[in-house]
Amino acid sequence: MRDCECVRDCMCSCAGEENWVDSRTVYIGHKVPPPGTEAYIPQRYPDNRIVSSKYTFWNFIPKNLFEQFRRIANFYFLIIFLVQLIIDTPTSPITSGLPLFFVITVTAIKQGYEDWLRHKADNAINQCPVHVVQHGKVVRKQSRKLQVGDVVLVKEDETFPCDLILLSTSRDDGTCFVTTASLDGESSHKTYYAVQDTKAFNTEEEVDTIQATIECEQPQPDLYKRSSTFSDVPLGSENLLLRGATLKNTEYIYAVAIYTGMETKMALNYQSKSQKRSAVEKSMNAYLIVYLCILISKALINTVFKYVWQADPNRDEPWYNQKTETERQRHILIRAFTDFLAFMVLFNYIIPVSMYVTVEMQKFLGSYFISWDDEMFDEELGEGALVNTSDLNEELGQVEYVFTDKTGTLTENNMEFIECCVDGHVYVPHAICNGQIMSGASSIDMIDSSPSAEGKEHEELFFRALCLCHTVQVKEEETVDGIKRGIHQGKATSFYISSSPDEVALVEGMKRLGFTYLRLKDNHMEILNREDEIERFELLEVLNFDSVRRRMSVIVRSNSGELYLFCKGADSSIFPRVISGKVDQVRARVEHNAVEGLRTLCVAYKRLSREEYEQVCHLLSSAKLALQDRDKKLAEAYDVIERDFILLGATAVEDRLQDKAADTIESLHKAGMKVWVLTGDKMETAAATCYASKLFRRNTQILELTTKRTEEQSLHDVLFDLSRTVLRQHGSMTRDTFSGLSSDFQDYGLIIDGATLSAVMKPAQEGSGTGGNYKEIFLEICRNCSAVLCCRMAPLQKAQIVKLIKASKEHPITLAIGDGANDVSMILEAHVGIGIMGKEGRQAARNSDYAIPKFKHLKKMLLVHGHYYYIRISELVQYFFYKNVCFIFPQFLYQFFCGFSQQPLYDTAYLTLYNISFTSLPILLYSLIEQHINMDILKRDPSLYRDIAKNSLLQWPIFVYWTFLGVFDAVVFFFGAFFLFDNTTFTSNGQMFGNWTFGTLVFTVLVFTVTLKLALDTHYWTWINHFVIWGSLLFYVIFSLLWGGIIWPFLNYQRMYYVFMQMLASGPAWLSIILLIMVSLLPDVVKKVLCRALWPTTTERIQTKRQCLTTEQSTIFMLSQTSSSISF
Repeated sequence: MRDCECVRDCMCSCAGEENWVDSRTVYIGHKVPPPGTEAYIPQRYPDNRIVSSKYTFWNFIPKNLFEQFRRIANFYFLIIFLVQLIIDTPTSPITSGLPLFFVITVTAIKQGYEDWLRHKADNAINQCPVHVVQHGKVVRKQSRKLQVGDVVLVKEDETFPCDLILLSTSRDDGTCFVTTASLDGESSHKTYYAVQDTKAFNTEEEVDTIQATIECEQPQPDLYKRSSTFSDVPLGSENLLLRGATLKNTEYIYAVAIYTGMETKMALNYQSKSQKRSAVEKSMNAYLIVYLCILISKALINTVFKYVWQADPNRDEPWYNQKTETERQRHILIRAFTDFLAFMVLFNYIIPVSMYVTVEMQKFLGSYFISWDDEMFDEELGEGALVNTSDLNEELGQVEYVFTDKTGTLTENNMEFIECCVDGHVYVPHAICNGQIMSGASSIDMIDSSPSAEGKEHEELFFRALCLCHTVQVKEEETVDGIKRGIHQGKATSFYISSSPDEVALVEGMKRLGFTYLRLKDNHMEILNREDEIERFELLEVLNFDSVRRRMSVIVRSNSGELYLFCKGADSSIFPRVISGKVDQVRARVEHNAVEGLRTLCVAYKRLSREEYEQVCHLLSSAKLALQDRDKKLAEAYDVIERDFILLGATAVEDRLQDKAADTIESLHKAGMKVWVLTGDKMETAAATCYASKLFRRNTQILELTTKRTEEQSLHDVLFDLSRTVLRQHGSMTRDTFSGLSSDFQDYGLIIDGATLSAVMKPAQEGSGTGGNYKEIFLEICRNCSAVLCCRMAPLQKAQIVKLIKASKEHPITLAIGDGANDVSMILEAHVGIGIMGKEGRQAARNSDYAIPKFKHLKKMLLVHGHYYYIRISELVQYFFYKNVCFIFPQFLYQFFCGFSQQPLYDTAYLTLYNISFTSLPILLYSLIEQHINMDILKRDPSLYRDIAKNSLLQWPIFVYWTFLGVFDAVVFFFGAFFLFDNTTFTSNGQMFGNWTFGTLVFTVLVFTVTLKLALDTHYWTWINHFVIWGSLLFYVIFSLLWGGIIWPFLNYQRMYYVFMQMLASGPAWLSIILLIMVSLLPDVVKKVLCRALWPTTTERIQTKRQCLTTEQSTIFMLSQTSSSISF
């Protein structure tokens, strides 16, 4: 047992004196130097409390109100409410205050409830018990009381309470297995290593004797970046256990807390995504500005006309309404401004404040339809679709470009080992798929001739390389997490676990070819060779895989003392570093397999002398000890080490296409969407997948914009050649004009690689005449291609492509879909981001707006849910503006007949409840359940998606139509009532109708008309529709009878008493109500009939056809029933 005998200085020698503020010193077990020690600087750290909530009990009201009044509509209505309180306005402050209070209260309750749930979840985590070693004993305390420097005992299946450095484990080799499913979704077991100096300390008493310091960086959110030293011994990410991860298949561990609470990497990754706004929301804001201008115009017109009217003294100051002396002395400008504000208050209901709360409710409630969809539930995963944000539901119906990842998105990420090639000799074991050994797989099929003696040595080196160069773990027990696995022919066998399905497939492939990886024990890797002899290799260094290098290496020492560096990686990262070997034969096989759509890896090695190994150790040690720019220095060290290889061979693994992926892509094409595949794979492999998934068809003419072609011609010439090719057939017209499946036009597909894309995206150099046009030429080519494949793409380039298309002159709506961490950047960049719950982790699903189990579910999400959401919310927005024009325009007209006195046409109760009660529920229900076409038809005929493309239902012409329809209806309400009762406004007892009866009559026609208008627009009738529509009208009648039938003691006026009953007692009133409703609805009905007959859309043709079929079927059914009764 080794001892860590001394307390180190808190300053790390490699970090440098000047950088001390960028690091922290952690004293294990709080064993700080004695007081007065010069080097000791006390540091304060937060406790382990996690706070994900937004509000506290004390700041909820002010903070929530501040956030709500930042919305322009809420702030506008607050100003109107304050104006009503300050000046003498024609309507009560209640008419603005009550709706505003309702909206603010509903939103506050919703946000408060959501925050209460967050508080509840925080408390559950913060009060969770943890075990801490203190004075040689294990004590129990709450998680929130954990501090930096505490030594924690974690047992199997427990979750790590904070970020920890692993000190020791129950396993002799100092390793433990961890799953990070809650961090990145990867359920595979990852291996972590205890610090070498402390891995022998296995009891509380021994751990309590450790006296050492850990020097580490200040907290940062990167889950995979780690720089620290343990008493000058470098530590890496393999020593760091992150909060939220779970201990597996290890009895217990001891670890020291280095980051707690809100400084843990998990907490630092809580950062919110940037707010995305849908096209519908932008249209709503534009319409709001238009209506605000209309409101100001109305107020100005009425103010001007009032003073024109009052130019006659007899009108300005009639004998029955004399002004006070104070009123006479007020300046005319002050009076005019006050009157302008009063008119603004009178007409302010044209701005629908309740529309915002209705839209919020519609989005929130409507999002549950995706979660509840059984067709989007995956039995294998046991999960359905998830909605991470409901703000973009309608955007799903507006997608024009789909950017998809390949591996794990179009393909299953379920690897099957196909073959390996060693010096041109191909080995094909049968039926090896992700560790499942199929029956009849006992023989080995050897293609080509047997290798020579030298070839035999290379063959065995190749097999050993693949058995050693990996991060696979071996599970020898019968169960893994309680699931029986690895059982073959009734007995338990070893089972391989890895974070990469490729590695499992390769190791299993080697097992079938005679070389079995057994275990990693005491830092020695054990292999069972073909002669059933166990070979032991000491694992000296692991140069982990990363997406930039695209390779990984291990340095091992054999029993005979020979040192080997084995490396495997992508062909593009191995071939340039090879100095010998049968490169041409292997390259030919790699290209052949890539064309077949297989994933290929190359394997190489080199022998190291003792001097070379010492140089490697020095390079790695220097890089690992660096606290600043450690990753950069490690990358430089890896670049120096991984050179001068001897090529051994290559492997081929198949990643099968996902179920119905081809059908989904074909449907998206028919719906008018452009599909781009963005992948890091090589061109040949990706192109083969594109053909298999029907992204490219056999008659598609492939255009290449690749490094190979730009080496032969300049980028400028290649771009202009491609531009001429795609524009030759149909001039300057783009393919957006035509269907992607049209046989009249040549189908083009573009392939571009990452290096060429970088050249295209490069900013124009000063003095260069053509450089700046590359982006535009590239976009022009892409617009005329039915599909685009971007290969060899870095994650950042994926986001750049999405951003480029978003910023193009058409500003199309983009959707990005992927399943891995490398897809997060494009998912966040696109208008709509969709994550797939795949095998590459859940980072994509967690950062997305929506998450689905499989790529095939995208079809229903867009063509059905997206279609419905857009139809529903576009009707909701237009209808709200329409019904408010109908509501307020009669009030505007009324001013011309009351001397511009700001006299309201409607009673205060009607003004207040019109949007809240009388007309709100029918449109909310419509926006939740309306189905203008059956969902089976939407799935069968994707071209229907084109009818709603480019925000077609919220274009300005349609908005103007709805506005003019509202104005027309308002004119009919007002002047219809006015002229019908011009000379006959008497009841049966001879009493004349008053102004409140007139206003009530107009309001009654208004409520019935706007509700019946919605009924005419409804295609999908259920008992709920009937209940809400007819129930709303009945509620209005009952309310009016009660409001006017009782003398309410809390009112200081009784102007509505008996008004409604008196109106209903009049026969002409009944006739006028029915007549005016019919006249109001007539133009809209005529317009619909004419448009359907003369210029029907695809949707309307299908609706008509379906109605005919329904009528035909019911007629046949009735005839069959009649004939059967006659025969009886």
